[in-house]
Amino acid sequence: MDSIDLDVLKTCAAWLAAGRRCQLVTVIKTWGSSPRPIGATLGVCEDGSVVGSVSGGCIEDDLIARVRDNGIQITRPEILSYGISADEAHRFGLPCGGTIELAIEPLTPDSGIGELLARLEGGELVERRVRLDSGAASLHAAQPSAIQRIEDGVLHTLHGPRWRLYIIGAGPLSRFLAQVAAGMDYRVTVCDPREEYRSGFNLPGVTLVHAMPDDLVLEAKLDARSAVVALTHDPKLDDLALMEALKSDAFYVGAIGSRQNNMKRRERLKLFDLSEAQLARLHGPIGLYIGSKTPSEIAISIMAEMTAVKNAVPQAMLVPHAAAPTLASAA
Repeated sequence: MDSIDLDVLKTCAAWLAAGRRCQLVTVIKTWGSSPRPIGATLGVCEDGSVVGSVSGGCIEDDLIARVRDNGIQITRPEILSYGISADEAHRFGLPCGGTIELAIEPLTPDSGIGELLARLEGGELVERRVRLDSGAASLHAAQPSAIQRIEDGVLHTLHGPRWRLYIIGAGPLSRFLAQVAAGMDYRVTVCDPREEYRSGFNLPGVTLVHAMPDDLVLEAKLDARSAVVALTHDPKLDDLALMEALKSDAFYVGAIGSRQNNMKRRERLKLFDLSEAQLARLHGPIGLYIGSKTPSEIAISIMAEMTAVKNAVPQAMLVPHAAAPTLASAA
């Protein structure tokens, strides 16, 4: 599963390969409420075909109409704003007072989209720099802390996985979670030293390793853009990963299991000299409460909790699976 913005790049590359003109639209700034974040992209072909999104739909309609009425005539990037007035905000589906600023870049074979895709396939995080006065583009290795910006007349955009997810265990739940996370721009690594679980586990874009979980976590040098999820149900494997992950800067550490099993897990982890503050970082039972039963539903629940933590959603607004009402209390 590709992320929306990766799909935009692939589609634009296909249009260029077919000899068709197209342009890449990127959200570069927002004020107030906006439907899509900074960095969101849209591809528009010369026939009005589109891929991706920069708004709820009305701005796309206007961009399509411009191309269909006038063709793609620009030869260098242009900056376009929508929603400055209340009337425009209403017309383009923006909340009153919301404003969105877009960079519209005509693409050519020299825009480096093919090379960018090749580097993304290799799991790189890439910064693409486009001169606004000429459209000349170049690619550079990027740091996870880099941000999209316009600086000295150059648009800097970021492409590739800015977040990392390490999944312990290669079972069916891991497969669903890896697919969803990969579609949300995570670089996903699945770790399972058990050969019987690794056989047959093959997902494009997902790295499968057979290292011991604690070794993997230590080698990963987890930072604030990393998450670790233990899904084997085997304490010998899950605990190894957790005892190291909870000492790291990972923004999210979670483990599968019932309330009772997680209580036992916390008692075991205390033997590894983990502090109460470190143990309190463990999410378990993992995920938000959505009544999930199947592996695919549980994967969505886990990804929802990870996303809420990543986005600093207040705990009071969430119902973790660990706090889910039991049948008895609900009655």
